[in-house]
Amino acid sequence: MIFDIEKIKARETYNLLIGLVAPRPIALVTSMNHEGRMNAAPFSSYNYLCTDPPIIGMGVMNRPESDHVPKDTARNIRRTGEFVVNVVTEDIAQQMNICATDFPAEFDELEMAGFTTAPSQVVKVPRIAQAHAALECKEFTTMEIGRSRIVLGRVVSIYIDDKFVDPAGPYVLSEELHAIGRMNGLGAYVKTRDSFLNIPRIPYDEWKKGKR
Repeated sequence: MIFDIEKIKARETYNLLIGLVAPRPIALVTSMNHEGRMNAAPFSSYNYLCTDPPIIGMGVMNRPESDHVPKDTARNIRRTGEFVVNVVTEDIAQQMNICATDFPAEFDELEMAGFTTAPSQVVKVPRIAQAHAALECKEFTTMEIGRSRIVLGRVVSIYIDDKFVDPAGPYVLSEELHAIGRMNGLGAYVKTRDSFLNIPRIPYDEWKKGKR
């Protein structure tokens, strides 16, 4: 089938893209307004984009009921310039899902999910204490595109539980961390627990010798 994006509805485009761009890592973002009020929300339009400097990118749509009102996460980042990406693993998946609930403004998503916070090293925004890894970020730039915002954040500090780090690299012990990702549709997730395949990259010299 061929889908002409200019002729189908935005929701139909969304359904197709989330089914094809998968699995996607999940950024459970903590942010804070000027009064110190915390917000926590998961986003799966997320990935790292550069390493020097270290830049992550995240797509944040406006509130569903409005074409112009940003979500709390985007508003907080725009006003304070800081946020934390908490890595979502199997053991906090249910709590992450609670943070996705569209609570009224007076509700604290962290409290509703049973999360607690821990101080960050560089930014003022705390990380989630139950998360085994977190990226502290400062806003690099935000681009408004249609009903969405693309937030680029510069990673200024990384927290990882000691047991998930091989100091020789250092390397993240991903096969033990058990991060999860998003698939298409609400409630569709994928585990990384059994998905590690060892397929070494073939050096060109070996390729020329016939290795495949």
